Amino acid sequence: MDSTGVFFLDAFAARQFDGKGTAGCSIDCDKEAFVDRCHKAHAAGAALVDGYAPFCKHIFIPNSVGAKVGALTITAANKHLLCSGYTRRRPEELPVLTRWFPASAVEVPAAAFLDVILYSRAQLVKEYADMPVKGAGEELPQEPWGIISIKAQEEGFETPMAPITMLRNALGREEGGSGVPLDREAYEASVRYWDTHATVLEGDAPDGE
Repeated sequence: MDSTGVFFLDAFAARQFDGKGTAGCSIDCDKEAFVDRCHKAHAAGAALVDGYAPFCKHIFIPNSVGAKVGALTITAANKHLLCSGYTRRRPEELPVLTRWFPASAVEVPAAAFLDVILYSRAQLVKEYADMPVKGAGEELPQEPWGIISIKAQEEGFETPMAPITMLRNALGREEGGSGVPLDREAYEASVRYWDTHATVLEGDAPDGE
């Protein structure tokens, strides 16, 4: 299977390679080389797994870049290390309350897998049109799937997105979301997961949930 030309790196995910204080994982790899790794994994049989909407897919690949897990289980031994604050991913979005572990305060193991989250090019075109600052005037590549986020984790399957991300999506593309209505059952499952987990932050303050 020749999968060259399937993926491109969206500007939103590029920040994970730039060390800009994102909550979650940082990727220590050349951007073009990482996209090439995704192409090779897909060509070798890694499937595109359905996500929370028709325009969202996942591809799960081995963590060959040394990324550390982006979230930890909250325990009696580490819960006093949790930090919280109001953050936003972009200046044009509303700030939301989040919590995180500072990477410098906890032991963070290397992940087994990378969950590479994909949006269709058509969906990204819609989101950029509804929030022009989001795309910063950049022309999207022609490949059909844009890498919008990368999660380093132990599981080789999708873990729940954060509840606040679901709420932002339901607010619509004008507020930085995807426009997908809230699914109450999925939201409850997300709360159960994130009630006992928190993201790990490399840096002083996060730039979003």
